[in-house]
Amino acid sequence: MFKLFGKKSKEKKRGILEIDLQEPVDCLCDFTYNFYWQHKGKKLDPSWKIPGNEYTFSDLVEHLKKGNDVKINGNAGHRLCSSMGVDLKFFGGSGKEVDVGNVIVDGDVDTRMGISMVKGSIYVKGNVKAPIGNLVEVKSDMQGYRKFKSITDILMNGLSDDKLKGSYLTNTGILMDDGIIRDTVGSRLNKDAEIVVNGNVDLSTGILMRNGTVRVNGNAGKNTGALLNGGTIIINGKCDDFTGIDMIKGYIIVNGDAGKFLAANKKNGIVFAKKGSPIPPAEEKNLSSEDSRKLLKMGFNPREFKKFE
Repeated sequence: MFKLFGKKSKEKKRGILEIDLQEPVDCLCDFTYNFYWQHKGKKLDPSWKIPGNEYTFSDLVEHLKKGNDVKINGNAGHRLCSSMGVDLKFFGGSGKEVDVGNVIVDGDVDTRMGISMVKGSIYVKGNVKAPIGNLVEVKSDMQGYRKFKSITDILMNGLSDDKLKGSYLTNTGILMDDGIIRDTVGSRLNKDAEIVVNGNVDLSTGILMRNGTVRVNGNAGKNTGALLNGGTIIINGKCDDFTGIDMIKGYIIVNGDAGKFLAANKKNGIVFAKKGSPIPPAEEKNLSSEDSRKLLKMGFNPREFKKFE
């Protein structure tokens, strides 16, 4: 038996778990529980009950991981469906992507919906506040609701019967030209495909990407290339601080200023930028002939770039 709508009890129907919200709640269906490993439960614990409901935050995540759907009656807060579809190692998982159910919101959603999301769909009846996460909109199969899917999921597993809205499939990947600001574009991508964004992006572009290319024809926010584990990120503009933080391998090319605290705690990989302030032990180094060929191949003049390693 599932307890729905607070204290009322009803049987589970069609795999849907429903909750009622009197006010927006942050981090619903957040597979990281607001980065639990950083705050150790001070900000959110999986066992906490959702305000006004008998369900815990963990109940929603585990329900989705079984392939079932979650319906939210009311307005959702920030970080809805963060890292949805990732079987996180910290919680004893494989670290790989897993199939999940869908999330349906009968209301509005606040910022950063679907950051680092890799699986499932989100249906929203109301408004969605930008920046959003690693998402694009597709034609909805549910009347009265907008539908969003993971960019990574589309590139790695295809669109199925869905059709893009405001974005376009190309011969090499996907093009976004809708003016929507996004975080975590290309999160966990592991395919030789290209994501092109005509416009600015916000936080953590290409986080945990393992293969592929993200090309941003605009500026980027903080933490560009955080935990990058392969592939290439190209920013045809400037970045905010902490570009390449915790980078493992791959390439980041910034056709402008890469910001302060560049390459903080970087393990490996290379950052090319016209300007930047690295944090030790990372430092500026001379370009090798291989570096120059790499930049030339990407359409850049090596003489205009510095190398940070």
